[in-house]
Amino acid sequence: MIIAKPLTVEAFAPYGDVIEAINDPSFMINAGKCGRFHDLANTDFEGGKAGISLAHSAPYALPLSLTMIERHPLGSQMFMPLDNAPFLVVVSDGPTATPKVFITNGAQGINYFRGTWHGVLTPLNAPQNFLIVDRIGTGSNLEEHFFDTAFLVDLPNG
Repeated sequence: MIIAKPLTVEAFAPYGDVIEAINDPSFMINAGKCGRFHDLANTDFEGGKAGISLAHSAPYALPLSLTMIERHPLGSQMFMPLDNAPFLVVVSDGPTATPKVFITNGAQGINYFRGTWHGVLTPLNAPQNFLIVDRIGTGSNLEEHFFDTAFLVDLPNG
């Protein structure tokens, strides 16, 4: 059983960026009426262009049966929740490594570095909307790995 841990900048650093508006804004815009939290993700695309998309994802039940991870060799991939609801974030050091699982605080988004093995969007309890920024272009940008045996994932207090 893999128990999800709170998502932190430090724990997620090998896999990507945690995106959140904390502390003071980077600078003010719009005549001082809007605080901008600037350049929060290290986007990285080989060829193609940055695409901005929306997704509506069905929820998953816990304990989660984790059967697959994927990666995108040609570009980073960012997910920002639009509904202020927690979701699970699954990452792995490779297809033979035991995955790591984090739970967001509901306001955190993530940006997977190019080539990072990760799980699919995994909202809990209710459908959830996400903003996605990823690579749009030609070439094969998806690799999937299916585990021989599923990993069970749950929250600390199950």
